[in-house]
Amino acid sequence: MEVKLRVRMSNHDAHYGGNLVDGARILGLFGDAATELLIRHDGDEGLFRAYEKVDFLAPVYAGDFLEVETKIIKEGSTSRKMEFFCYKVIEAKPDIAPSACDVLKEKVLTTYAIGTCIVPKELQR
Repeated sequence: MEVKLRVRMSNHDAHYGGNLVDGARILGLFGDAATELLIRHDGDEGLFRAYEKVDFLAPVYAGDFLEVETKIIKEGSTSRKMEFFCYKVIEAKPDIAPSACDVLKEKVLTTYAIGTCIVPKELQR
């Protein structure tokens, strides 16, 4: 089972100079994807416990469109281990015009992570 989200980063999401979006925003999107995946898989949001790995691989800027994917890679009786990917699929081009963008021919992996969520006691096997 897999969940995909697509979202555009806004000026509100930018945290650093040059309209750079901070990594915490991407982790928030991973949390949203995990929530949907757990609802679809277990019928409950569960509780995010920990990331065991997070790699920030390419910058994200206000105006970029992102695609977040997550899937369960290990299912235990009390937890779900998930793999997360964040890809840039459209890139803002503010140097050309404030609203200019390029649709990327190949999506760019910006962030990769592995994390674990806990299943509520009522649903544990």
